[in-house]
Formats: sequence, C-alpha cells, structure tokens
Amino acid sequence: MKVLMALCLSLLLLATGCKPANPSDSALPTHAVHGIIQKIPPDRHWVTIAHDAIPGYMPAMTMDFPVRDTNALAGLAPGDIVNFQLVVGTNDDWAQNFERLGQTTLASTAAPAPVLDELKPGDMMPDLAFTSETGTVRHLSDFRGSAVAFTFFFTRCPLPDFCPRMNRNFAATRDILLAVTNAPANWQLLSLSFDPEIDTPATLANYASSYRGANASHWLFAAVPLNQLMPLAPRLDLMIMRQNGSISHNLRTIILDSQGRIHRLFDGNNWTPQQLAEALIEAARQ
Repeated sequence: MKVLMALCLSLLLLATGCKPANPSDSALPTHAVHGIIQKIPPDRHWVTIAHDAIPGYMPAMTMDFPVRDTNALAGLAPGDIVNFQLVVGTNDDWAQNFERLGQTTLASTAAPAPVLDELKPGDMMPDLAFTSETGTVRHLSDFRGSAVAFTFFFTRCPLPDFCPRMNRNFAATRDILLAVTNAPANWQLLSLSFDPEIDTPATLANYASSYRGANASHWLFAAVPLNQLMPLAPRLDLMIMRQNGSISHNLRTIILDSQGRIHRLFDGNNWTPQQLAEALIEAARQ
C-alpha cells in the first residue's frame, strides 16, 4: 500500500529535477522548520520529514515535502536531524536550505499488513453515503448513469499542493468538459471531505464557492462519516490519520463509469485536468 504521510495529500514526484531559481521566490512566505528525515527516495524529488509545529501555520506531523533542487539533499539520510526552510507559493510549496544538526535512530515500525481485496479497474465500487453541502444525504449510487470522479480533501488543508491543488484540478477539468461541444453530459465531480466534524454543509458551501463560483453544475462538495470511509479506505489505497490536531493523508482520485464500476484510479497529484477530463469522457460512454 502506497502510504505517504502527507497533509492533504501527497506530493509524489511533483518536482521534476533541478529548477532555476525564480527571482520572485524571495518574496514568498518562508517558514523555518525543524525535524527528522524519515525517507529520501532515490530521485530525491521529495523528502519525508517528521517536523515540529510551525508556529501560526501547521501542527507537528510527518509529511512529504517537494524539493526543487535535488542537490539540496546531498549528504543527508534518514535519521538526520535538520533545520530547513518551507517556501509556500500560491500554487506550490517546497523545502530548501537544509542544515544537518545531527543524527538519531529512527523508531522501527512493523511492516503494514497486506491489503486484501484492493479495488481495481473493472470492480464495482461499494456504495458510499455522504452529507452534501446542501445538508442532504446522498450516495454514490445516486449518480448511476453518469461517470463520476471523486477525490478526498479537508477545508483546513493549508499547503497549496495538497487539497487546494485537487480542487483547482477539478475546476479546470469542469471547464474543459463544459467547453467541449461533443462531450457527454452524464458526468459528475465529487469532492469528499473526511473531516465531517469541521466541514459542515455551511462550511462546505462557502469553501466550494471559492473554486467554482456560483455555478454548481456537475460538481458537488460533501463530507463522509468516518465510520463509512475508514473500512473502505484501505481498499482504495487511501491513508487517513489524525495527527496533532490536523490530518495526514495521501491523495487518491477515483473515476467510476456510468454503471458504478471503477474505470481508473489516479494516485497523488501528478495527473492533469486534461487527463481527468479524458478519463471521464471514456467512463461516461461505457
């Protein structure tokens, strides 16, 4: 199971190599962070760090940070204690300027139990109930006859490359589909919060307006009760963990065909709105 400890979700392979510095980067908000490196992948495009609380920004947690300059991780290894800077732009964020302070032994963890019966393309999607932004209880089965793309988020997610990126991608996908004159009309986007205590219908409705304006066509925001979602999450390769007052999670986007079968699954945030639009068109015609 591809579990990434991430705050609203996953930053898998976002950076694609060393990038030249942008003069405007110096004007972006920058946070000083202290933590312990948990994992560095071979391509060094991101790093997993268990970090202390960032005052005024986010609580302590373990998460993945994109790294623009992969040379910044040279000489570093899991267990290293580091200071670094977190730069937060409008649409992205990254870690830079690492300073190694020492080394510690990482706590050993047992290997996760294998996930049995993980859902895959062609499988029927189990029905899922959720409370919509209008306060009504809906089910995935309500949308039979339409292709459905759904992803997971929570409104308090602070980093632009996590939940906000999913919402921006959904907005762009909807724009693409609405602009294609010969596209099928039987498609639906669902943004599902796994923070129902905070993400009430009123909160969701207000949050939704910042991404889709007053036009709610083909796009519904809702919150899923955890007793509904948690038994299903491992079958979707979805990780959700409450941690220090916030939520760590990875990013999963699932496309269903008009009969309720899984058509495709997108992992992380490295997919494009065009890819999602094409997948929805394919699924709607099945």
